[in-house]
Amino acid sequence: MLILTRKKEESIVIGENIEIVVVGIEDNKVKLGIKAPKDIDIYRSEIYKEIQEENLKASRTEIKMSNIENIFKK
Repeated sequence: MLILTRKKEESIVIGENIEIVVVGIEDNKVKLGIKAPKDIDIYRSEIYKEIQEENLKASRTEIKMSNIENIFKK
């Protein structure tokens, strides 16, 4: 893990097209602004973990062929 120190209004650049800016610091919290292309998904880590868990659950879901046949018969 790379650890950097930044002050308000300072930023870091990731690759050629992602910039993270320290927008503010208050009440022991840091506000970050992220400039990135629209095709790059950005999530808070806890949300990203939930998405991964749901995807894993969905991939393990068993589908019974009889249920699918019934859908198409209607």
